[in-house]
Amino acid sequence: MSTKKRHLTVAEFLHEYGIARSTWNDWRAKGRAPRCIKLPNGQLRIRRIDIERWEDTLEEAA
Repeated sequence: MSTKKRHLTVAEFLHEYGIARSTWNDWRAKGRAPRCIKLPNGQLRIRRIDIERWEDTLEEAA
């Protein structure tokens, strides 16, 4: 079984991918960030599957 969490907080995503918060905010404003889930308390979570889909959009054409 994988030890990776199914959902990441924004802080965990930023740390894992080495991205600055300002970059994240810019990506979100431009619609370039991975899809997020907004919890009832207002916090965001990012599903691993949505990260994988986001990564697929970053692939360069051969």
